[in-house]
Amino acid sequence: MTLHYYQNHAQDFFDGTVNVDMTPLYEAFTQHLPHAARVLDAGCGSGRDAKAFHEMGYQVDAFDASSAMVELARQHTGLPVQLMTFSEIDGKAQYDGIWCCASLLHVPSSELPAVMQRLADALKPGGVWYVSFKYGNGERVQGERRFTDLNERELRRLLNHMAEIEIFSLWTTKDNRPDREEIWLNGILKKKITLKNPR
Repeated sequence: MTLHYYQNHAQDFFDGTVNVDMTPLYEAFTQHLPHAARVLDAGCGSGRDAKAFHEMGYQVDAFDASSAMVELARQHTGLPVQLMTFSEIDGKAQYDGIWCCASLLHVPSSELPAVMQRLADALKPGGVWYVSFKYGNGERVQGERRFTDLNERELRRLLNHMAEIEIFSLWTTKDNRPDREEIWLNGILKKKITLKNPR
């Protein structure tokens, strides 16, 4: 259902999101990245953020599940945006940073733990991970899209089983798009560095 929406409304979604100023969120994320870091934009939509990170000098991989969005993102970014889903992520400790801006919210709550674990596995120890969800608690259908909303308590509960991931900061923001009053939950997560026992 959700994928069908993005296939049919790709250009409208692109036009409505590609020019939104995300500077404060970029700064919250990139301050934790090393120079020339490798970053994954997971569920990249228009490619707005992938392009921004690329222009900052980071090595960027990006994917989206909608072929129509992938084509628009490729045109916008000049990057080889991949057509894939969260369930296809299989990297191990590949990325210094993972960016999940308004993308994980379309994953059904029953599938979120496994998807989050795949992303955690793809993050390098010491890596940083940005996530955002519409603020709330539970699953809902709005128009042609399904959403999983989270608040601070539910995000913490979701991360409880992932001992290697810790929350660095959580905060809420208003939607930057005109005529939108939604509240977003933002999180900066970090993957712990496990030190081997000295011999």
